[in-house]
Amino acid sequence: MSDALFVSQILLWALVVMLAVVVAALARQIGVLHERVSPAGALMGREGPRPGEAAPVVEVEDGAGVRLRLGAPDPEGASTLLLFVAPGCPICKVVLPVARSLRNAEGGRLRLVVASDSSRAEHEAFVREQRLERETVVLSAALGLAWQIPRLPYAALIDAQGMVRARGLVNTREHLESLLEAREQAVASIQEYLAKREARQAEGGGT
Repeated sequence: MSDALFVSQILLWALVVMLAVVVAALARQIGVLHERVSPAGALMGREGPRPGEAAPVVEVEDGAGVRLRLGAPDPEGASTLLLFVAPGCPICKVVLPVARSLRNAEGGRLRLVVASDSSRAEHEAFVREQRLERETVVLSAALGLAWQIPRLPYAALIDAQGMVRARGLVNTREHLESLLEAREQAVASIQEYLAKREARQAEGGGT
């Protein structure tokens, strides 16, 4: 009986060791895949003003009746995150709190402007539903036309000098963060940054 118990203990420990080896191998493979998978950046199409170009200056009016010149240089030195949404867009409702969180984290360096071109009744109901009364929210079809917005939600980052820094479709937090990261890296998009990094790595490997 004791011999059977001893053998079973040995087999059990052998299985534990084998399991630990398998887990370690899987963890290593996950790490390799993580390095190979590129971060998801906002998808930028061919439409509208390009990064590095001057942003279109459009005069709009916010919910309080204040006139704004969106796209013009900011006297306080803040960048502007322009987020295009629609009341009937479910993803827009997911992205909105993320945009507000990023704005809060940036402090005075970033202001958030939420824009739509829906009917006034839908727009006002959307503002109440999403509790945007204290945000800068504008209703303007001209703004969307100036930026040639293809789909929603869409965001554009304008620097304090009124230059387009980054833009694209933003369906996730990673997409929104990629706009800020593109600004920090002085590139048009995360895809451009990755392409440059790969080129540098290739040059380094060839020397």
